[in-house]
Amino acid sequence: MSLARFPISDIELRGVVHDFYAEIRRHPVLGPVFAAHVRDWPEHEEKIIAFWRNAILPGESKDGRRYDGNPMAVHKAAGNVRAGMFIPWLRLFDTVLQRRLPPETASAWSALAHRIGRGLSLGLQDFGGIPKLK
Repeated sequence: MSLARFPISDIELRGVVHDFYAEIRRHPVLGPVFAAHVRDWPEHEEKIIAFWRNAILPGESKDGRRYDGNPMAVHKAAGNVRAGMFIPWLRLFDTVLQRRLPPETASAWSALAHRIGRGLSLGLQDFGGIPKLK
């Protein structure tokens, strides 16, 4: 029995990640943030593919690779990621999902991405992502 949150092929997953990061590199706000940290785009994309595979298809790994990172720690350590950046990130991600996937799959993946994005955004607020009012 599959534990998949929703059905998706490896080709679909890879296509979304590759297209999304092509868009990120052109984005006027997000592009420079990523460029400050990503030195090897293919390596980064493979890590993110593993992340999404783990989130969407828990327990399944066709190539033996599993994501074992800590996204919150990575985003906090970057130093230049702010909570509000997840708004354009998610808009861009949704655009790619809608362009690349059937509506049901795009909707399911979008819901998962928004839950993850909300968690990261909240964690970054506490970390100084948004100045606190006095």
